[in-house]
Amino acid sequence: MSPELESKLKDLPDNPGIYQFKNDKGKVIYVGKALNLKNRVRSYFHGSIDSPKTMALVSKIADLELIVTDNEIEALVLENNLIKEFKPRYNVNLKDDKSFPYIKVTNEPFPRIFPTRRIIRDGSRYFGPYTEVRNMKSSLRMINQIFKIRSCKLNIINEAIEQKKFKVCLDFHIGKCDGPCEGLISQIEYGEMVSEVVKLLRGKTDDLIQDLTVKMENLVENLEFEKAAEIRDKISQLQTISAKQKVVSDDFEDRDVIAVSYEGKDSACSIFNIRNGKLVGKKQLHLGIEGNEDIREINTAALKFYYNELVEVPKEILLESEPDDQEALINWLNQLAGHKVRFTIPQRGSLKSLVNMCMQNAVYQLKEIQLQKMKHEGHIPYPVAALQRDLRLKELPKLIECFDISNLQGTDTVASMVVFEEGKPKKSLYRKFIINSVSGPDDFQSMREVISRRYSRLREENKPLPDLIMVDGGKGQLSSAIEVLEELGFSKYNIIGLAKRLEEVFFPGNSEPESIPKTSSGLKLLQYIRDEAHRFAITFHRSRRSKRTIKTELTDIKGIGPATAEILLKELGSLTSVINADADTLKKLIGNKKTDILIKHFSNNKLPVR
Repeated sequence: MSPELESKLKDLPDNPGIYQFKNDKGKVIYVGKALNLKNRVRSYFHGSIDSPKTMALVSKIADLELIVTDNEIEALVLENNLIKEFKPRYNVNLKDDKSFPYIKVTNEPFPRIFPTRRIIRDGSRYFGPYTEVRNMKSSLRMINQIFKIRSCKLNIINEAIEQKKFKVCLDFHIGKCDGPCEGLISQIEYGEMVSEVVKLLRGKTDDLIQDLTVKMENLVENLEFEKAAEIRDKISQLQTISAKQKVVSDDFEDRDVIAVSYEGKDSACSIFNIRNGKLVGKKQLHLGIEGNEDIREINTAALKFYYNELVEVPKEILLESEPDDQEALINWLNQLAGHKVRFTIPQRGSLKSLVNMCMQNAVYQLKEIQLQKMKHEGHIPYPVAALQRDLRLKELPKLIECFDISNLQGTDTVASMVVFEEGKPKKSLYRKFIINSVSGPDDFQSMREVISRRYSRLREENKPLPDLIMVDGGKGQLSSAIEVLEELGFSKYNIIGLAKRLEEVFFPGNSEPESIPKTSSGLKLLQYIRDEAHRFAITFHRSRRSKRTIKTELTDIKGIGPATAEILLKELGSLTSVINADADTLKKLIGNKKTDILIKHFSNNKLPVR
């Protein structure tokens, strides 16, 4: 630690504010906020830190910069702005945030409504962000079909109308505009229509239908049938939209649902907007993470990035788990919303189902992100890259061989070897082994034999070892395999053991197993390979037992060969069924002569039924 940094740490204030850690090149690598800067910043330099991410961050801190604020909410807002500006490596960052479009309702006597990516603080209203452009375009098409909002860029003010400065355009003649440029619709009437559009953009479709229904009935009472007919048509179109919006809760509350899925250095956030109990919108955020963040930290970042002064904040936000800095976030959201906001972490019922549905969308979104990465990085399946990361391998494990031992009370011991190439099974390279040198149930010695047979042959054929060798079992099986590889003269290889009980991974030289995150694609690939090796071994073992049963109990009968025994077992299912079958059934299967042989044999020997 440099003397300058030590000096700054001694003079830290007790005030709230934000702190920026910089590396030796002066680049901001982390931005954080604190209610008490002295306590928070000094906590990074205590010896009790156990987070790998924090340890890596602290090792790169060369300088510190502070900004003192009046309160924690100001610190939170400033922190969020600085993270967006600098995109520090050790913060959760929002990717492609500048590309999100909004729908703008201009602050004019006769407002315009159009898409924009540029936010101007001129009193206009913005709706979004739309993380998918097609959703925004769909909303604009819907507005243009139902409402007669002007599409021109004219500066329509009262003086221009009085001076007859403008003339109506084609939109007026085809019924898409009411002609505000010539004063053919009043500012009050036009403003009411814009208010209806705003209500629709906020997801209040059913409320809008109710308001329009009352308005239509009043017009009918006043004998204004033409205007009533226009509103009737609006209501019909809005009802079609409302019918397409899925009802997800029966309490008709407004709430947002936020769920996060993460793996490696990518995190996907899915957001459901529910208004009046209906799902009216979906948003997605792609968050970049360092790889060791806690779910609470990612939740906090997602909330900060999504909610701002342009986003409507509902009274309730459903989350899978509590965020960090919950009190500060609630106070900040209360200020933005102008009403009280609460976080809810449902444990059961329909609200829990909503969170689960949102999580499924986040998982799907994350898989899409990983797929795009895979294409960009040369068609390497993401689970293979994840496995390289999880096992700390220098090279991608493109070729993996996995071994499994199978026996029943020490009889007919066999082994299987399955091969996975770039994350997919390569069945033409699968191999079966009959264990010859081991008597009784000894998985360790059985593993020694199969590893020796497999890799001594590779050595004879001068072929390289696979990128990863995997044995199904714990420390004992792994040690047996390593001993054989060393005896064969191999020095450079990657090998692991996968324990069945807790899905723990054993590494060479480590007596204690290590865990891989349950959500990792790498762990799922290991489980898939292990299960495939087990399936292949069990299938081979059953085949061996079946052949042995046929040979020792049916083919010992003089006049009954393997083919006849196979027909009987295939059709009747077991030796017991063969013994208990009536003569007519047996004659249909194997003929009169062989049926007589069987009946005579079983009568004389009185085999026990099993």
